[in-house]
Amino acid sequence: MDHFLRKASFSSGSKSIVRIIAIGAASAGLLYLNNNPDSKATVKLSIPTILREHLAFQGHPSFVSSDPWQFGKFPLFLSRVDPALAGDVAKGALVAVGDGGKPSCGCLGRDFIANAAAKIAPAVVNLSVQQDLNGFTTVRSMCSGTIIDADGTILTCAHGVVDSQGRQLTTKGKIDVTLQDGRTFEGTVVNSDLHSDIAIVKIKSKTPLPTAKLGSSSKLRPGDWVIAMGTPLSLQNTVTAGIVSCVDRKSSDLGLGGMRREYLQTDCAINAGNSGGPLVNIDGEIVGVNIMKVAAADGLSFSIPIDSVSKIIEHFKKSGRVIRPWLGLKMLDLNELIISQLKERDSKFPDVEKGILVPMVTPGSPADRAGFHPGDVVIEFDGKPVQSIKEIVEIMDDRIGKPLNVVVKRANNEVVKLTVIPEEANPDM
Repeated sequence: MDHFLRKASFSSGSKSIVRIIAIGAASAGLLYLNNNPDSKATVKLSIPTILREHLAFQGHPSFVSSDPWQFGKFPLFLSRVDPALAGDVAKGALVAVGDGGKPSCGCLGRDFIANAAAKIAPAVVNLSVQQDLNGFTTVRSMCSGTIIDADGTILTCAHGVVDSQGRQLTTKGKIDVTLQDGRTFEGTVVNSDLHSDIAIVKIKSKTPLPTAKLGSSSKLRPGDWVIAMGTPLSLQNTVTAGIVSCVDRKSSDLGLGGMRREYLQTDCAINAGNSGGPLVNIDGEIVGVNIMKVAAADGLSFSIPIDSVSKIIEHFKKSGRVIRPWLGLKMLDLNELIISQLKERDSKFPDVEKGILVPMVTPGSPADRAGFHPGDVVIEFDGKPVQSIKEIVEIMDDRIGKPLNVVVKRANNEVVKLTVIPEEANPDM
């Protein structure tokens, strides 16, 4: 604006146009400058309806005319806001950024974090797990959770509410559940899965319970705003915000053994007690369950994607536990760059555009018995073309003991058809 005012050449009407431009800028008006050298310079200013009704310039009662007003060499066009847009505003549609206003054209209002947090906060709970030792009640652990069903179903983390003794999972102790409104209940662990670190706790209430809505983690992108909520270090109703850093952080990237898992990585501040609490999008929906952070670093927090959690909940409802098929394959998603590099190293590498590479086959595993070889590239699984490990996992679902037809490509483009029968994974793996 300063640059524009310095370069503009005004005549006697300069004070008026400066006044108009200043009012337009101060009132969130929209200013347009046509600086085409082949035509007259033109300034167009759109003033909100509310302001137009209270202003008058050069004898004009309000900014309702589309006729040009001459100010020196600058014809000024002042136009009314589209009535259709005004109607949308009245209905609560997206409006210009302002005092608590909703986003406009992808922009975010100043209250977007507060609004999202307020939407889900009543359903976020604190879980305090206690155990009696020699007649004294001692708090052993504290975590967070979210009520996801009006029947009192609470989504939380397994490590906060259960102990593992071999393959037996036992409740750590009495679970006290505290809501944001101060109500307290005794909770019972209904289901838990240590591999995914997800548990379901149930409470009974004679009065209505607030609930939170599950969103979709598959729609998240790096850079999206997210909110972490919970009870870090016993501080209830704590809200922190940040962005998504990575949508598919592998467990192997974090040095975690066992079966393959994926996490959402964010820079939200979380601490002990946040575990089990919700990761929330700007619509106030749960997109993840906060589970851990890197202790020796800042801004490295991890959550379980809600899409994965939803599948675990379905397993709980169907079987009371999570059933995971096991093939005994180490797999790697291929892309153009990896394929090009592999072809440079070995000219016999099969001609594929995409697929899943098998670098290793576990001896004695179902895949070994089926005839898989290291170096195979899986291109079809159960009759469907596949390009990622995620697709294979989704196809297998909980199919234990059922034959699956697989097509692989080997060196020199040899196509081989195999039949593999998945086994249930050992929970200790």
